[in-house]
Amino acid sequence: MTDAYPLRPVSDGEFATWARMIANAYGSDWSDEELAHMRAAIELDRTIAAFDGNTPVGGAALYTRSLTVPGAVLPVAGVTWVGVAPTHRRRGILTSLMREQLTGLHESGGEPIAALGPSEAAIYGRFGYGPATFANQLRCEKRSMLFRPGTDYGGGSVLLLDREAARPLIEKVYDQVRTGSIAWPDRAERFWDSRLADPPHSRGGATSLRYAVYRDRDGDTTGYALYRINDARDALGNDTTAVRIVELAAATPQAYAALWSFLVGIDLVPWIEYEAAMDEPLPHLLTDRRAVRSTVVDRLWVRLVDVDRALAGRRYSTPLDVVLDVKDDFCRWNTGRYRLQAEGDAVVCERTKDPAGLQLTASDLGAAFLGGTTIASLASAGLVRELRSGALTRTARAFRADREPFYPAGWAFPAY
Repeated sequence: MTDAYPLRPVSDGEFATWARMIANAYGSDWSDEELAHMRAAIELDRTIAAFDGNTPVGGAALYTRSLTVPGAVLPVAGVTWVGVAPTHRRRGILTSLMREQLTGLHESGGEPIAALGPSEAAIYGRFGYGPATFANQLRCEKRSMLFRPGTDYGGGSVLLLDREAARPLIEKVYDQVRTGSIAWPDRAERFWDSRLADPPHSRGGATSLRYAVYRDRDGDTTGYALYRINDARDALGNDTTAVRIVELAAATPQAYAALWSFLVGIDLVPWIEYEAAMDEPLPHLLTDRRAVRSTVVDRLWVRLVDVDRALAGRRYSTPLDVVLDVKDDFCRWNTGRYRLQAEGDAVVCERTKDPAGLQLTASDLGAAFLGGTTIASLASAGLVRELRSGALTRTARAFRADREPFYPAGWAFPAY
């Protein structure tokens, strides 16, 4: 990057101008209320802006978060606020921002991984990010959603509460669930403020948020669902009104079943829409699985800032001793061979001169890091090369987790 567009953090007085420049890059308008929520959540010292004179023309930022990974919870740099002004595209500004961000994390010994939700899937692979989680966009026909006989609803009850009464209950459930759910981030108060912000113009024509909580027989809240109802008709006049589930979390199978039974039972609404995990349990509860239609989309992309620290931070499903030959064109400090040894909680990843068993890129490792995208599938696509017999099978098995990773906050990492 030349000095034509110098980079530096954004000051408080520059925030609104910078934020609106990024919004314009996405063809969006942000209200003063939305900007206030965003300003409360952002860390100005972790922003980067590219300037043309005194005018911001590009930006990126990091949120200080933690993320549940297989067998552990790791610090993660949540990448957000990435954008370049339409007037300054194709000038290397985005590459400069990404390089500055990742180099800063590496040199400071910051978070070992970075994660983001890209607006376009073709952008971030060249910066070493790999698609680590996927989601099922579900459209459910309620009239066909009959629950299997004997489904255990736990004998508790579902209550509708206002936001003030519901918030402490759902925060507690979320914290209980997230530590065992791969790809769920922590949520400090400022991120809950953003998650539950509900200005009318942001609802897409739907109702305000509804807060449903499940209380078990002992009076403990063990699940919740956040949802809206969107009243709509298609071009032919067919009723496409839907319950739009924003988020659902359950600490027990009984809470999960009871919440879904409640949502299916909402009158005068023929459809349910929900972005769910790849291995969402819902279809197993139904007599007709075809009542649930799904479209697969990529969601959270992961970047290993430092290969050795990242791989040593997670746990592995089987014992493993493998040498990885890693290529990283964007963060060249990662290029080289690493010996990864894992058995239970004892995990070591160190540079080595030993012969490699597998050859792959940092982007491939990012994709496989959370245990969703499999190393075996990457090898079948010709992206991972086996150099020693058996190394592929052992490594692919060790990287897998019991459940598919699922990021519960939609396409973007940022404010929640």
